[in-house]
Amino acid sequence: MSFKITIDSSKESFPADSEETILESALKNGHSFPYGCRNGACGSCKGKLIKGKIHYKNEVTGISEQESKEGYALFCQAIPESDVIIEAQEIDQVSDITIRRLPCRVTEIKQLNHDVIRLFLKLPKSERLQFLAGQYIDLLLREGKKRSFSLANAPHNDDYLELHIRHYDGGLFSEYAFHELKESTLLRFEGPLGTFFLREDSERPIIMVAGGTGFAPIKGIIEHALYLGDKRPIHFYWGARKEEDLYLNQLAQSWADEHEHIEYTPVLSELEDGDKWQGRTGFVHNAILEDIKDVSGYEVYTCGPPPMVHAVLDSFIERGLSAEYIYSDSFEFATS
Repeated sequence: MSFKITIDSSKESFPADSEETILESALKNGHSFPYGCRNGACGSCKGKLIKGKIHYKNEVTGISEQESKEGYALFCQAIPESDVIIEAQEIDQVSDITIRRLPCRVTEIKQLNHDVIRLFLKLPKSERLQFLAGQYIDLLLREGKKRSFSLANAPHNDDYLELHIRHYDGGLFSEYAFHELKESTLLRFEGPLGTFFLREDSERPIIMVAGGTGFAPIKGIIEHALYLGDKRPIHFYWGARKEEDLYLNQLAQSWADEHEHIEYTPVLSELEDGDKWQGRTGFVHNAILEDIKDVSGYEVYTCGPPPMVHAVLDSFIERGLSAEYIYSDSFEFATS
């Protein structure tokens, strides 16, 4: 059975079958809705259900009970049960990007710290991947399984695709990447995906917040902004547990050292007796709000573990920043 999805602002409609999420059907029919994790955790795909009925494909955590009462829904998990009318943002930049399936070869595996490696992937000579800085790809694994990883390189530097892989016990791809993957191995991927990218038409100063390997897309975005000559102030905060988790700390510091409009603040949350760290401590979102009392005029890019991303969203909105200026990508860990 097929239902009609209508976008209230434009009155444009597209079909969705009874097993297809609103986001899946929108993307398939050429409508670039915002999204991030695609599993109901990050809230990037949130929109309003004006009319009609839906149910969720899986359990969702990226929406509050109050938001649900107000009619909001996560379109990445929302399956229509009737014709529906929705209120949704459309993003023009993504509409020009083609999602493709391509082979690639691992050309370099570099250990960055005890639990993060850096992969460089080379496409066939005749191919290049067009993408927006901050987007991600899905590595295609056996039995139809996929694992999502952000692109850490900027689009102008596309000779190789750069991924930062963190090791998780039981992680389907991370266990393989750390213990079996060799240089010259052939992989396949689908992408680019996601709507976490630099809004180039904005004039707002920027706060960027990374947690762990959420540094990867932030790296791509900052390098892209520098390449464009974008001089908007950028304050980058990197939250981690211990100093060794700041696996490219010198690179981040070099951006601040070499460019007057960039500031960098690493924040550690799990120090132990004997640690020699002299920098900021605590939760990264609290450090930002200590430094910047009025965040209402900024735009925010945040990427990393769901608890950190949700803390940024909740606390910044409470401080007066409109949700439309917060762009997020939540890293959801999966073992199956």
